[in-house]
Amino acid sequence: MNILVVGGGGREHALVWKIAQSSLVDKVYCAPGNPGIAAQAECVDIAVDDIDGLLAFARQQQIGLTVVGPELPLTLGIVDRFRQAGLEIFGPDRQAARLEGSKKFCKDIMAKYGVPTAAYGTFTDRDQAVAFIREQGAPIVVKADGLAAGKGVVVARSEEEAIAAVDACMLDAAFGEAGRIVVIEEFLDGEEASFIAFTDGRTILPLASSQDHKPVFDGDQGPNTGGMGAYSPAPVVTDEVHRQVVEEILQPLVAGMAAEGCPFNGILYAGLMVRDGRAKVLEFNVRFGDPECQPLLMRLKSDLVPVLQACVRGELDRVSLEWHDKAAVCVVMASGGYPGSYVKGHPIEGLDRAAAIDDLFVFHAGTGLKDGRIVNQGGRVLGVTGLGADIPTAIRKAYQGVETISWQDVHYRTDIGAKAVKR
Repeated sequence: MNILVVGGGGREHALVWKIAQSSLVDKVYCAPGNPGIAAQAECVDIAVDDIDGLLAFARQQQIGLTVVGPELPLTLGIVDRFRQAGLEIFGPDRQAARLEGSKKFCKDIMAKYGVPTAAYGTFTDRDQAVAFIREQGAPIVVKADGLAAGKGVVVARSEEEAIAAVDACMLDAAFGEAGRIVVIEEFLDGEEASFIAFTDGRTILPLASSQDHKPVFDGDQGPNTGGMGAYSPAPVVTDEVHRQVVEEILQPLVAGMAAEGCPFNGILYAGLMVRDGRAKVLEFNVRFGDPECQPLLMRLKSDLVPVLQACVRGELDRVSLEWHDKAAVCVVMASGGYPGSYVKGHPIEGLDRAAAIDDLFVFHAGTGLKDGRIVNQGGRVLGVTGLGADIPTAIRKAYQGVETISWQDVHYRTDIGAKAVKR
């Protein structure tokens, strides 16, 4: 079988790496891919939002299964188009993808079906939003309703910062149409965790627990990013928290989506805040987390392809997941200046040396080629992922890899996994 993976980041590199190991697979294609992915798949120069181009390619190459990495093509309806053409594709359809495509839709569904989450208000009027902020006080969270590449959320420590975030959305149109509606939420305190599960619309099959690190600097300081590192398992997700998430969050949501006429089929990602052994939902995403995907797939013993197929076919109750006992830690190496502006095109040194380290894999995210050399091309550039008998060992392995790699102005956090060690 030929498989097409849509996307070109670290999550897609992890998917390609894992899928390529399957005995069911003849060839893996990735669109558009990146220089790291090219070692395991044939990269095809088709953009993730070129649905016509992707569909034509899938027909031409007799693709048996398409796996969608990023959220944008899902919200544009790639799954609907492929299904109409009789092609198997993994991911939610356009209606279900609104869980991530619209913060308002997501919050309204949670409120309707009793999923524990932060209290909130939604606004299309700037003055009403400001009045709500003044009434609630700070800290408070301001979110652009639509997709904003992981940058549309501001955790405001003061009312002024919250109002500035509203103005950026509504007056400055910093996120275009995505910021026309603003969701304002109560601030939830605690420890974040990521809970990711497969679902075919009925059966729920959870993956191992993981934890992301959103702020750009050590100690969770600085602006939010797409994620500066992740580890699995996450000790904050105890057996009791796991049970609560499945029974009080995922089951009501999956049942609610079906009741709304938009059953969810694919990967459901719950971003959680855990406090005193209870979880509330910060957000839902409709795809694998990035960088959580990298350590999770490093730990997954099972062949991924039959699980993806079972999901697509509504037969998820027929499969199970087996995990390696080892822990995994992914440290993101980013371009200096990210999540703000940064300089591209710096040659990356040390990738060959890192590749020679056992129990370590370097997933490429924002890399490109320039004069035959691999260079930094995006904000998050590499996901250096180490395996170990436990979290401290995996941390040492990941940072051993990080220390062998360098380029001008590289930035990374030095405390990925520290919360797990503290526990």
